[in-house]
Amino acid sequence: MGNQPMARGGKREGAGRKAGAPNKRTAEITAKAEASGLMPLEFMLSVLRDEMETAENRRWAAEKAAPYLHARLANVEMNAKVAVSHEDALGELE
Repeated sequence: MGNQPMARGGKREGAGRKAGAPNKRTAEITAKAEASGLMPLEFMLSVLRDEMETAENRRWAAEKAAPYLHARLANVEMNAKVAVSHEDALGELE
């Protein structure tokens, strides 16, 4: 073995699971949920719509389901100036 340096670890191109590929556990859970016919979003919506559920549970379901149903609104900045003289404003009233 002599004086040779030891191999070092590190990133290897093409190694590992591809981005977006589910692991085995996630794939199993998804398959079971699909087989049962009730997906997580459907469950949350059923809790949300159940009038016999507590307000706390319904609020939880609404909060968790909202990102799947409604796009998040972006902040909008506006820099506007409206220039109307006092006399012009009074003239529009007549």
